[in-house]
Amino acid sequence: MKALDTSLATVHRVRQCLVEEGLDAALARRPRARPSIPRIFDGEKEARLITLAYSKPPAGHAKWSLRLLEQKVVELGIVTKASDNTIG
Repeated sequence: MKALDTSLATVHRVRQCLVEEGLDAALARRPRARPSIPRIFDGEKEARLITLAYSKPPAGHAKWSLRLLEQKVVELGIVTKASDNTIG
């Protein structure tokens, strides 16, 4: 536990998997039960977002906020929709 900075429960689960399913299963990640949500930003869109975040903020604002970035990426057509959580 200390060597891997993990919990006793994790050690127990991995040990149990090793005994019941073998080494390969214990070392491999299990597939997700639910498919992941598709990414809104690919590499190019993320680069455009970062460029925007480092640009001069809109008039009346000292810096870009997540909400302002959220609105601007949609306005510029970088993505069709986004949330401040996604931007963050």
